[in-house]
Amino acid sequence: MKILITGALGHIGSYVAENIYKIKKIKETILIDNLKSNGPNSLYNLNKKSKLSFYIRDLNNKKSLNDFKNIDYLIHCASMTNAEKSFEREKEMTQNNLNCLKTVINFCKSKKVKLIHISSTSVYGKQTDLVDETCEKKYLKPQSPYAKIKLIEENLLKKEKKLKYTTFRFGTIAGVSKGIRFHTAVNKFCFNAALNKNITVYKTALHQYRPYLSLSDAFKVFKFCIEKNFFKNDIFNALSGNFTVNQILKKIKKFKRKIKITFVKSEIMNQLSYHVNNTKLNNAGLKLNANLEKDIENILNLFKYLKQ
Repeated sequence: MKILITGALGHIGSYVAENIYKIKKIKETILIDNLKSNGPNSLYNLNKKSKLSFYIRDLNNKKSLNDFKNIDYLIHCASMTNAEKSFEREKEMTQNNLNCLKTVINFCKSKKVKLIHISSTSVYGKQTDLVDETCEKKYLKPQSPYAKIKLIEENLLKKEKKLKYTTFRFGTIAGVSKGIRFHTAVNKFCFNAALNKNITVYKTALHQYRPYLSLSDAFKVFKFCIEKNFFKNDIFNALSGNFTVNQILKKIKKFKRKIKITFVKSEIMNQLSYHVNNTKLNNAGLKLNANLEKDIENILNLFKYLKQ
């Protein structure tokens, strides 16, 4: 079997590329990226057990995938993802993310490729109760342009009747990869802690819940989907657990006792508190339970030789 990974040099894509050999039915992997967010370092020293090739492609070009043949699966990781920056770059992010998905959809339909689509639990927005995939559209409250775009993506896919796909609403990603980014909460907090910088916490967010997903669990999702042929034309939440910001800070303190915290106001994060249920995915046969503390330790260890 042959797989194509878009955004293959990014935070999630690079982790998948490095571990794809663990999915035994995958014999060949095509990696594509436009090199705009990450450099080629994500390609260094990939596992020799994998048969990998890399191409520079921009999915805004509708024909960018047309020359690839005999692809069985596509994991779509290519996306502009910084929710906070999405307020400043809403038009650019909307055009980019939707154009890229449309290119992927058209390719998958024409070549009969099964698609794994990544959405975000941020589509739920502020919620007072435990929320799951049955939450009606009118009760979804995405707070950032990024989250609103993800909801549009989901609705685009729902209209596709000749496409086999599954959408996974990922919790906020945490963990180390070659394409690691530091704009997501856990990674950013760890980065600031490691450098003895202030950890910025939004004033009302200390005891609010957010869903998080370890990179190792994200890979388990992809592995499960491919090995079990889990293409249901449906949406599934995927998270390692729900934690408050305060709980995350306590986990960081286990490895870095003295951390500096600054409380600030924010246009987006003040409004966000949501506790997400992933029973639907559990019942389908996949239980996610990665230890977020291990991710925190691994991130901090990236900087362990810096003089404090």
